Amino acid sequence: MVSKLNILKGFTILYFIISIIEITAEYLSNKAMIIALKPLIPLVIIILYFIESNKKNKLYVVAMFFSILTNLLFIPSIAVFLFYGIIAFLIHRIIIIYLLVKINPIKDFIPFLLATAPFLLVFFYLFIETENIPENSYAILVLQNILMSIFAGIALSNYVMNDNKQNSILLISAFLFVLLQFVIFIEKYFLIYELKEIFRPMAMLLNVFAFYTLFRYIIETEKLNND
Repeated sequence: MVSKLNILKGFTILYFIISIIEITAEYLSNKAMIIALKPLIPLVIIILYFIESNKKNKLYVVAMFFSILTNLLFIPSIAVFLFYGIIAFLIHRIIIIYLLVKINPIKDFIPFLLATAPFLLVFFYLFIETENIPENSYAILVLQNILMSIFAGIALSNYVMNDNKQNSILLISAFLFVLLQFVIFIEKYFLIYELKEIFRPMAMLLNVFAFYTLFRYIIETEKLNND
């Protein structure tokens, strides 16, 4: 009989195999492979979560389904699909932030505000210095910057106030997501076309590890609460 541990190892290996192929597809701009593999990355995370978790937090599962929806909507280069893809991504980020606050409530807002402020300053500095942002994207980009700063602020303040294994994993995940947002922003608004083939697989690499470390944080926190 196959043990739960072996099943987890198998799906973890599958996750990283799919991810490596997807990163390669991004580098090669292979649309067929991207369409086939990109939605599978959050789907395998959901499967891993259902196998390993003893609590099955519905909010986390819903958030990951919005991640799948985001990936699907971003595949066609059609304005209306891209718009709904951004909305789905924002919903995903809001749910994750709500989940983090629910798991580990903010008890002191001063460390949280101090941790959030540097991220807000950097993101909005880049936003202000960028000249070619479409006017209809202003509100969405501002909201993305705020949500990302809040997410990173929660992770950093939790780590500073309580340096344990769970908060260390969350901090790693948050900084991977911050780097991901930087890479996407630079690739979209600053780089010439010839350099984008380097930044797209880099963004995918950060995405793979950011989502996996966030998954590990959820699992480790559930284990701690069960104990």
